[in-house]
Amino acid sequence: MSKNLLKENERIDDLQLNGLKIIQNKKGFCFGIDAVLLSNFVKIKNNQIAVDLGTGTGIIPLLISEKTNVKNIIAFEIQNEVYDMALRSVKLNNLENKITIINDDLNNVEKHIKKNSIDVVISNPPYFTSGGALLNPSDYKAISRHEVMCTFDDIARNTNYMLKPGGQFFLIHRPHRLVDVICTLRKYKLEPKEIRFVAPKRGKKPNIMLIKASKFGNSELKFLDPLIVYNDDGTYTDEIFDIYDGVKIDVFDKRGK
Repeated sequence: MSKNLLKENERIDDLQLNGLKIIQNKKGFCFGIDAVLLSNFVKIKNNQIAVDLGTGTGIIPLLISEKTNVKNIIAFEIQNEVYDMALRSVKLNNLENKITIINDDLNNVEKHIKKNSIDVVISNPPYFTSGGALLNPSDYKAISRHEVMCTFDDIARNTNYMLKPGGQFFLIHRPHRLVDVICTLRKYKLEPKEIRFVAPKRGKKPNIMLIKASKFGNSELKFLDPLIVYNDDGTYTDEIFDIYDGVKIDVFDKRGK
């Protein structure tokens, strides 16, 4: 795909991971560290089928397609222009046989996916409730951050519908929503199995959490060692560099969502 096929304010970023590239909009939403941490946290066995709910520009399917032997990733994105960028990134990387991007509301998964048919579901959901605020429906960042187009209840309910018994759900969220998240997961028979908190620096409060849940799982929960992003001097910790594992570290939006 030639650069002259890009739309206004778009660029092609080289992820420096087996030749992977991604199309991003300089004035719109660029993927953040959240997506990279979640992609690393996800565990997929050979030839499993995964679904990514709210894929944005498609960064999670792209990374997972190269780091695992996933059979197929089906990714939902409701925003037309963001969907279009994700679709073009998939074509740019010749991954149409492995990644399917669907431009639809995730509440319509029943139109696309059979019940109890998916091995793994992944979601980097909106972190904040809308609080009754009227947000611009064309504001990509507002929609990705606030529960305008979908709620976490929507995500958990549709995850329960798709997952096979024993299937795994991997998500990232903010610690201030921990009670909401766990209560909602249990409401839909998605038992939390692992939680890992992410803190900006050692000694600071966590601002991100990674959660693994299992459909119809038992009630044993593990807290993993916290992940620290920055050293005291502002450089990335060794574990963050290991997580990026060759992915170009300066192409993401450090602010995340």
